[in-house]
Amino acid sequence: MELFAVPDLPEVRPGDDLAELVEERVDLRPDDVVCVASTVVSKAEGRHADLDDFPAGPRAREIAATLEELAGEEKDPRFAQAVLEESTDLVMEAPFLLTETRFGHVGVNAGIDRSNVADADLLLLPKRPSESAERIRAGLSADRVVVTDTCGRPFRHGQRGVAIGWAGMPASRDWRGEHDRDGREMGVTVQSVVDELAAAANLVAGEGAGGTPVVVARGFEFGDLGGSDNLYRDLDGDFVRQALRGWSFDG
Repeated sequence: MELFAVPDLPEVRPGDDLAELVEERVDLRPDDVVCVASTVVSKAEGRHADLDDFPAGPRAREIAATLEELAGEEKDPRFAQAVLEESTDLVMEAPFLLTETRFGHVGVNAGIDRSNVADADLLLLPKRPSESAERIRAGLSADRVVVTDTCGRPFRHGQRGVAIGWAGMPASRDWRGEHDRDGREMGVTVQSVVDELAAAANLVAGEGAGGTPVVVARGFEFGDLGGSDNLYRDLDGDFVRQALRGWSFDG
C-alpha cells in the first residue's frame, strides 16, 4: 500500500468544495481511499465559533473553576460551555473533560480545536462526519473516503489518527470464523480498518503547520471478509466507561 499527501491545497474556507480541490491536484483511482482531516471538513462546513457564542451557564462555570484549581491556571467557562453543548455525555470532568460527541465519538473536549483557526476562537468537529464523507465521496473519482481526527488513547501516551466518519466502505472487517496458520478458528478479531487507515494517513499528513490535510491511500484491499459499521461501543459493552462513571478524580 502507498500513501501520499495531496499537494498544494489552499487554506480552506466555508463553502469550499473539498472534492474539487482534491480532484484538481491528483489523479485518483476508483479503489483509492481519500483520508481527509476533520479540520478542513469543519472549515469547509463553516464550523467556526467564537467563545462569545457560548455564554457560560452554572454547570460550565463550576467545571471551569474545578479545572482552574487543579491546573493552577485560568480556565474560560465559555469553553466548558462549548464542550457541554457539543456533547451528549460527560464521561469525565476532571482532570480534563472527556465527552461523547453527538455522533458517538469519545474524546477530550468534544474534539474542539483551538489550533490553525485563523478567523475564530474555536473549530468544532463536523456535525455528522459520515455524511460529510459521503458528500466528499460524491465529487471524487475515488470510491472511499475517511474523515480523520487526532486523539489520545487509554493506557498509552501520545495521540494518533482515528476515523470519525467514513463512506464507501465498512468501518471494520470481521475475521471471526477465519483460521490462523495453525488451523485455529478466530473467535474475537474484528479489525477497525478505518482507524488503521486514519492512523497511517496521519503519519503522512503530520501535525502542526504542515498544511497537508488530505492523504490518499492507494492499494488498500478490504478483501472478501464481512464488514460492519459498528465502530463505537454501546454503553452496555463499554466497561471502561462504566468504571469511569463510578470514579471521581482525587487530585
